Amino acid sequence: MQMSFPLAEQPDEIMTEKGRKLFAGESTFVKGVVAMSGLPDADRMEVCFAGRSNVGKSSLINALTGTKGLARASNTPGRTQEINYFTQGPELYLVDLPGYGYANAPLPVVEKWQRLLKQYLSGRQTLRRAFVLIDSRHGIKKVDAEIMKLLDSSAVTFQVVMTKADKVKEKDRAAVLSQVREALSKHPAAYPEIVLTSSEKGDGIPTLRAIIAGLE
Repeated sequence: MQMSFPLAEQPDEIMTEKGRKLFAGESTFVKGVVAMSGLPDADRMEVCFAGRSNVGKSSLINALTGTKGLARASNTPGRTQEINYFTQGPELYLVDLPGYGYANAPLPVVEKWQRLLKQYLSGRQTLRRAFVLIDSRHGIKKVDAEIMKLLDSSAVTFQVVMTKADKVKEKDRAAVLSQVREALSKHPAAYPEIVLTSSEKGDGIPTLRAIIAGLE
C-alpha cells in the first residue's frame, strides 16, 4: 500500500538539470507589496513561500537561488508585512509571503495582512504552487493549519517543505513526519509529496528546484 504524502524522490538527471538551469539565472529583488495594486505584471509563472516565524524561509530562498542575502530575515518577528517579489531569471517570480503566527503583531496589522494574503491567493492567476514551510523539529502547529485552510479555500495547491532537517535525529524524524502526514490528510489542496530540506547542508535543494522547474 502506497504511503500517503511520501517524501519526494530525487529527480532524474533531466529534471535535475532543468532545475539547475532555471536557478542558474540572476536572482533580483523586485519590490515589497502592501496592496494588490502594487503587484508586478502577471507576465510569468510564480511560486510563493509561506511559513511561521523562524522556520528558515529566507535561508531556503537564498539556498534555492544560490544568492546569499537575497531574502533577508527580519530580526523583529512581525515587522515585515509585505509580499516580497524576486525574479529568478526571465521566467519565474519567487514570492516571499510575510511570516505568520506572530503573537506580538498588533491585531489591525494582522487583519490587514490576512486580507491582503486572501486577495493575493485567490486573485493571482499566474501562481502555480504555494510552498508551506514546516520546521522539521516541531511539525505542523495551529497557525500552519490556519494558513493551509486558507489555501484550501483559495483552491491553491500547496506543498509542504520541511526545513532544518539536519537538526533532527533520524529516530525523531519519523514521529514528526507522521504528525505532518496526518495533518495534511485533512487538506484537499495539499500536494501529495513532502520535500525534506536543509538550507545549511543543501539537502533537498536540487529536488525543490526540479519540482519548481516542472510546474510550467
